[in-house]
Amino acid sequence: MSRLGSTPSQTVGPYLSLGLPWPDGPAVVEDGTPGAVWIRGTIIDGAGTPVPDALVETWQADPNGRFDHPDDPRGAQPGFRGFGRCPTDDNGEYAIRTVLPGALPDEAPHIDVSVFARGLLHRVVTRVYFPDHADAHADDPVLAAVPEERRHTLIATRTEDGYRFDVRLQGAGETVFFDV
Repeated sequence: MSRLGSTPSQTVGPYLSLGLPWPDGPAVVEDGTPGAVWIRGTIIDGAGTPVPDALVETWQADPNGRFDHPDDPRGAQPGFRGFGRCPTDDNGEYAIRTVLPGALPDEAPHIDVSVFARGLLHRVVTRVYFPDHADAHADDPVLAAVPEERRHTLIATRTEDGYRFDVRLQGAGETVFFDV
C-alpha cells in the first residue's frame, strides 16, 4: 500500500475585502461631524510590499472615553457606535473617518485596530495612539509594556486632515501586535 503525503497548506484570502463588507463603509462618524478626522495608512507585508486585499477594522471609545457596548454601563454618545471597517485598495491603503477617542480610566486615548490579510489565519491586533496626547502616553500601562524602541510603531503622525498610521505586518520596523 502506498503512503499518501500531506495536503499542502493554503493561505487565507484574498476574499477578506470582498467577503466582509460593512454597509457604512469607512465611516465611524458621518461626514460633517464636528471634530471628524481621517486615519489613513498603508498595510505593508514583510517584503515592504503594500497588501491590496487586507481589511482594517477599528474599535474605539467616543470623545468622552465611553463605549457603545453592554460592558460599559456609562454608554456612548447617542448614535456613536465606535466601529469602522475599510478594505485596502490596490495600493494597500485604507482610510477611516472618525473622531479622536477620549481617555479611558488609566489609559491614554487610543483606537484598537485589527488587520485581516492573506496569509494570516487570525487577525493581528494593535493600537493607534495620537501625538496630541503624548503627556498621557507615559501613564498608559499597555504602551508602557512595549519596549521603548518599538513604541513609535503605535503612534500616528499628524496630517492635514487627520493622522497617518501605517501597519507593517512583519520584518524590520514591524508594528507591535498584541496577543488578545
